[in-house]
Amino acid sequence: MNKAFTDCLWKNFGAAIDMLTNIVVRCPDDVWNGDPKVFYLVYHTVIFLDYYLSYPARDFRPELPYTLGDMEDLPPGAVDDVLPDRRCTKEEVVHYLSSIREKCRRVILTASEEKLAARWIDEEEVEMHGLCASLVVDYSVLEIFFYNFRHVQHHVGQLNLLLRERAGVAANWISQVG
Repeated sequence: MNKAFTDCLWKNFGAAIDMLTNIVVRCPDDVWNGDPKVFYLVYHTVIFLDYYLSYPARDFRPELPYTLGDMEDLPPGAVDDVLPDRRCTKEEVVHYLSSIREKCRRVILTASEEKLAARWIDEEEVEMHGLCASLVVDYSVLEIFFYNFRHVQHHVGQLNLLLRERAGVAANWISQVG
């Protein structure tokens, strides 16, 4: 694949991951432990970030395991039915994000044009983890990269707003990774 393209994609995607990491680091303990919306939104973003970077999808092995809950009986603040098996610490999430960041860098910078054009998920993998939304079933690897990048940045914006409202802090903008 064109090196200028993959370098640009990595520099921007990496910056989004770094901003998410900074949100977790800057989040005051009382907000992290006392505001389920912030915790669940971070967890949701991290799990899907890892999942959408998994190619093939059958290789997805989250460091912070989850259970699919009942959409009719979700805990307060839950974003969706992807629920952590236990309450994670900020340190665990930061460590996981570090691993995912390296995975992201590796998969983007080593991607061939053929891999980027390939279908992201095989038919037999769609129901495997309970995470695949129907709208992304036919995405190529390149499309899932961009979808994932936009998903992370979307939630980074939400989380920054929540931290400003609840604690008067926010993560700084990172223009790109070095």
